[in-house]
Amino acid sequence: MAIFNKDARTTDEPRGPSLGGTSSLSIIAAGTSIDGDIETEGVIRVEGRVEGSINAGRQVLIGRQGEVRGDITTREAVVGGKVEGTISATERLEVQSTSVITGDINTRAIAVVEGGRINGTVRITDAKERVEPEEVETPSLVIGR
Repeated sequence: MAIFNKDARTTDEPRGPSLGGTSSLSIIAAGTSIDGDIETEGVIRVEGRVEGSINAGRQVLIGRQGEVRGDITTREAVVGGKVEGTISATERLEVQSTSVITGDINTRAIAVVEGGRINGTVRITDAKERVEPEEVETPSLVIGR
């Protein structure tokens, strides 16, 4: 098997999934610290520390050792670490037993595993309700405030 051949690509196209597509996965590894906002169309997994907002088109995963100080906006989120900021998950939020969330939550569905801590307002909205939070007149659940 040759390393180079005549049919090799001459462009700088990445192999595998497209970098901007919904199948992309970005990982902030343990021991890594990011100071700034992050935006992706796909999935982001945080095992390190992020100080800034995260906007992910598909999913945000916060590992047990992961920390986020900023707002999170995504379709689905799973939190196992610490978050200080507002979480807006249009579809679903899972709060694992090792998580500590300090901030408000806006989502359509939420699952809280025993031991998971939330200090803020939880607002559950129907998927067809796409209005500003001030205009929503649905009952909200307040935990630990």
